[in-house]
Amino acid sequence: MKLHRLLLIALLAAITVSWFPKAAFWKSNNHSIKVKRGVMVKNPSLEKLKQKAEAAKKFTAAKGFNQHTVFFIEMGLASGANRFFIYDLKKDSILHKGLVAHGNCYEYWLEGRRYSNVVGSGCTSLGKYRIGAPYTGKWGYSYKLHGLDSSNNNAFERTVVLHGHSCVPETEIADEICQSNGCPTVSPGFLQQLKAIINTSSKPVLLWIYE
Repeated sequence: MKLHRLLLIALLAAITVSWFPKAAFWKSNNHSIKVKRGVMVKNPSLEKLKQKAEAAKKFTAAKGFNQHTVFFIEMGLASGANRFFIYDLKKDSILHKGLVAHGNCYEYWLEGRRYSNVVGSGCTSLGKYRIGAPYTGKWGYSYKLHGLDSSNNNAFERTVVLHGHSCVPETEIADEICQSNGCPTVSPGFLQQLKAIINTSSKPVLLWIYE
């Protein structure tokens, strides 16, 4: 009887240990803070950035957007690298750059990249966005995003917003950073730089996420 009791206790302990990591993740406020070590930080594709800038000049002029400053995110870069660019269309130059998280598609840790426009997917959506009204919500000061392409036109319904989070570092690191549930999430300090531009712009600011 005593041996059976000891075996039962050991079995219950094993089940508890195997379940705990998953339970801890679901209590992490929808932001996994796990990082992948030893990620090589790559430089942005300047040629790709220039191509997007040329297209953005035409788009902003035709659609009544801010024609001076736009935001680009190159999701193909490592998340520990600066891949969010504040871009000056008039001078064809990067004004500032920072880190930004991508969606984990509701996986514990998403390896590589996967994109989706489906409501409830938890993934990043590629495409052009109009940065909408600010509000203070679950993630603090945030901006509503309106998807302008067929690849991201469910963004508003999905509550995909631009916001800051302390799990995103202020400077580049050799590891990957946290993952979101589809929101382009930046560091608190970088959000302040974006805020200064968005809130003083008389026209909507374009955010373009590409790979």
